[in-house]
Amino acid sequence: MNPVRSILTLVLIAAWSQASAQTMKYEESAGLLGASCAKDIETNCRGLNLDPVRMKDCLYRNQDSLSAQCKTDYARALDGIQKRTSARTTMAKLCQGDAHRYCGGAQKVDSQAIICLLAGPRGISINCNKAIGEAGYR
Repeated sequence: MNPVRSILTLVLIAAWSQASAQTMKYEESAGLLGASCAKDIETNCRGLNLDPVRMKDCLYRNQDSLSAQCKTDYARALDGIQKRTSARTTMAKLCQGDAHRYCGGAQKVDSQAIICLLAGPRGISINCNKAIGEAGYR
């Protein structure tokens, strides 16, 4: 495997895996970028410390010289990441009351509250249940 592709995949997974119906898994997004854009990143972003922000900026600055496949997949991957991030923010808001009610008075939806909610306490709201799935926790 190309070293740039390996590094890109690891950086993206590490940065975005803090982490449904219409959302793409962070790992899928990173894999898509690694498969489609490794050559473009190696050509256009050589010498950069490839954290996600710098890589996104580099690809954006060099979009005129990117391959057609990279342009397509780059937009799709970033859209998927944005949707997943948004779904997780929404899930925290929609599930806050359920977490407080069913998970020992949890004041916020943190990892312990998510584990509790995934255990399926009776009475969890339909909106919270759906949001958990869209956020990628199921």
